[in-house]
Amino acid sequence: MIVVRFKVKCQSGTSEQALAKFRQVIAASLPLQGVISFDMGRDLTDPDAFIATEVYADRAAQVRQEAMPIVQQTIELLGQIAAAAPEATIFHVASSEPWTNSAA
Repeated sequence: MIVVRFKVKCQSGTSEQALAKFRQVIAASLPLQGVISFDMGRDLTDPDAFIATEVYADRAAQVRQEAMPIVQQTIELLGQIAAAAPEATIFHVASSEPWTNSAA
């Protein structure tokens, strides 16, 4: 399993453009084989910053998702409106389990 954490800060006044593209990316990504989840939200301390958490079954699923035209269009847009270079980290996960609240 692969988990990608992606963060980008947009220039002031361009966040709604980015948000529209991000919605399209999520809608296109979720049905794709091997995409386990794809979540994105705004940074609570900076409304111009967005954070995505993407979970893929394997590297092939990540490659398929990143090759989609909407993803390429979004990358091009971010090249024009990002306030700084995006941050991204890829985590290779060997196992996972559901979280349970053992304190309850």
